[in-house]
Parts: sequence; C-alpha cells; structure tokens
Amino acid sequence: MRSASTKKNRRDFLIGAAASGAALAISNPAGAFAAASQLPPLRGRYLTHVSVVRVNQIEITPTRNKGEDEAADNRPERIKSRRDAFARGCPEGKMTWAISWLALHDTRKEYQEARRMLAGYHDRYGDEVTFIPGGYFAPMYDTREHNRTTIHEALKLVSNMVGGGYRPQSLVAGFMDAENQRHLAEDEGIHVCQGQIWSQHAIDNGDGDGGICYPYYPSREHYLKPAQGKADFVDCVCLDGWTCDFLTARREGFTGGFNSRLGVGPIESVGNLGAVAGRKEMMDTTAMHFDTGHTLNGFGFVTSIWETSIGHDEDLAWWLQAVRERWPDTKVITEGEFGLEWRKHNPDNSKLNYRFDEKGTGAPGSEKELEIEWFMNKEFRLALLRNWEKNDPPMVIDFTRYDLKAEEPRDPQREWSLMNVINQKDTRPQDKPVRLSQLKPEDQQRIFAKYPELKKRA
Repeated sequence: MRSASTKKNRRDFLIGAAASGAALAISNPAGAFAAASQLPPLRGRYLTHVSVVRVNQIEITPTRNKGEDEAADNRPERIKSRRDAFARGCPEGKMTWAISWLALHDTRKEYQEARRMLAGYHDRYGDEVTFIPGGYFAPMYDTREHNRTTIHEALKLVSNMVGGGYRPQSLVAGFMDAENQRHLAEDEGIHVCQGQIWSQHAIDNGDGDGGICYPYYPSREHYLKPAQGKADFVDCVCLDGWTCDFLTARREGFTGGFNSRLGVGPIESVGNLGAVAGRKEMMDTTAMHFDTGHTLNGFGFVTSIWETSIGHDEDLAWWLQAVRERWPDTKVITEGEFGLEWRKHNPDNSKLNYRFDEKGTGAPGSEKELEIEWFMNKEFRLALLRNWEKNDPPMVIDFTRYDLKAEEPRDPQREWSLMNVINQKDTRPQDKPVRLSQLKPEDQQRIFAKYPELKKRA
C-alpha cells in the first residue's frame, strides 16, 4: 500500500491534470477540437472490464428493487477475490468498479468495508470507481428527471467515498437516454458513458438494438443514433457494455434455443458451455476484434461487465492472461481512460467507419458455415450474412439509417430500440433478409457511395 503522501501526490496530479484539460477545452473548444482533428486515427488493442457491486439484483430506483438481497455474494472476500483474479490475469491493468445506489448507502459492515476497499483499489491500482444507476435499466424504470437527480447525488457520494477530490471519468449505466448523457457531459463534466448494450433484445429487463458497437457521440434525438452534426451533438462518448459474438447477437433473445448474448461474458459462455468450450468462445469473440477487426479498423475494443456476485473469477484471470499472451500489446484500462482516448482522436462522428467480418466459431448459434459482415458509420449500419462454404450471395439482414428522424420513448418502458429499414432481430414483417439489389434505389445509392466494392456483390 502506498504511503499517504504518495496517495495525495498522485491524486493531486490526476485532479490537476483533469482540471487543466477541462479548462482548456472550455476556454477554447474550437482549438481543442481542431487539435484533435489533426491527430492520427486511434490505434492499438483495448480491453475494459467493469465489476459491479450491488445489493439487489435489479435496483429499479433508489426506493424500489427486484430480486433477492445479494449481500452474501458481494461480501468483502468476494470483492477481494475479483480484484486478485484481475491482477493475476493482468498485473499492470486497471479496471472499473461500478457501485449501485443501495451499495452506496447500506450501513451493514460488509458494505462499509466494500466501500473502503474500492477507494483503496483506486489509490493502489488506479482503478476507476463510479456509479451504476437503475441496475442497467434506468431509462426503462424511471423518468429522465429522477434519473438525473439520482446520478448527481450518487456521483457526489462516490467522490466522498474515494476522497481527495476524486471524480470518475465515466458512468456505467447499461442503458442511458441521450438527454441524461448530455447532462452528464454538460453538468457533471463526465464525457464517457457506458450507455448501451449492443444488440440486446428480449433478454433481461430492457431492449435496445439499433446502435453501433464501437464508440460514438450520440444524437440528442436518440441514444443509439450517432450525432449527425453540431445541432444534435452530445459530447459524451457512448460505449458498449458487452462484446458479443456477432452471429449469435443477430438473434432475438433465445430464438432457436440459442443465447443471443454469447461472447466474452462468463454466464453465457462458461456457465452454459463449460470451461473448455466457454473459454474458447470467449477467445474466439475477442479475436473477432483483435485480429480481423484490428486489421479493418486500426484498433480493437473488447469490453465486459461482470457482477461480483456471479463469481467466475478464475475465468476472468484465465481470459486476461490468455489475451495478454496472444496480443501482448493490449492495453487493459478503465472505461473512462478508453473513452477519453477515443475522444482525443475524434472530435465528432465524421471519421466513423467501423467494419467487422466474422465466420462462425462453431459455438451454439455461431454456425461455422456462416459469415457476417458489419459496416457501421455515421449515416447507417449494414449487416450482410451469407453461407461462405456454398459461396452464397450476401443477404442484407440489417440496414438501419441514421439520417432519419429518431425519437426515444417519452416515458419509462421496456423498448428503447432504434429500428427502421431492416433490423437483424427479425421481429417485424419488413425484417426479412433481402439482396442488396432488392433495397430501394436510394438506399442502394447510399450504401454504394460509402462502400463501392459492394456493388459487384449486389
């Protein structure tokens, strides 16, 4: 453990550096964005891991919750086990801790100790400690105004808990509406939000398909829509919460008996498939981003959120170690650090052009004979699916336009997706796969203007 003077100096340095950067951006935002636009594109491999400390499984609001009390599964020994596992897997890495409203307030000794431990992990390792509102589903359960008040009060509690003027660089939210991401940036000075769970639909307590799985600035119209310009720009980098196998993620919930959330998460992988097959799927999903994805995009991003209550600590240690051995240049950093690094290179969404190409891993729902390609940019996202063994022509299973008007639900409800032309989940009559040449001429024109090489595959 570092001495008190070392702790103070480190905190003072971080706080001073953050304040100086914020002051520069506020005093000269045009200059700051101009400087960012001159930087080369983001490069490298990045992995972020979030562990959640909570009391109830779903803390709907500060006064309502669902599910059993998980105090026994969030006791200090479990928190220590999680941090020790992370250190075994990546000794120099930094992780993010997200603490719930009830865990911030619980007066039981185990939660008092938990809060002390998280503050200590920040001091010792540089971990980020932040708040998670609504048990991942704040917009689904409560109003924007109530959520904004809760976030504001909780962030103050987190700062007091860690001490020394600490302020997290990100919010972990599961889902978060665009208006509260705007307030997070403008009122709280936090410019990174884990604000969407990519492709989630018909699982857990909220639906949100239609966005981009890599960082983007959301539009004021809809949290899943990339901002189209200055008028709708929200200066908050929105991050995905779980990296999933693209082929399984195309499904609606558990359609066909498959889990659409299969990927790097231990519940879906190791928990359902066993250690050997589950860990293989975790690495295969990681490789989609750190091998082919890295080649296509110049950088790779893999992320996960694991509740301390679920255990799987040995799987976390194994996964991190395997990643470091296979891709030793991987930076394992906090949510806030990654989001701000992307923000430094991207003053807006104009450079967005993410591409992914996956052949099935052979895991349940990830058919080996299938290949899925994703194209994601500011104007639209496009997914093509084909049987590569038979050399079949690609079929469009998703074409979501972001130039169209979008609107979030006005009141709390389960459904927060953004669906228009064709959606991968196949929940509407218009979602049936079609050839590129069967799209409307104006839609073909949009696609071929961005990706002319697709013309020959229409």
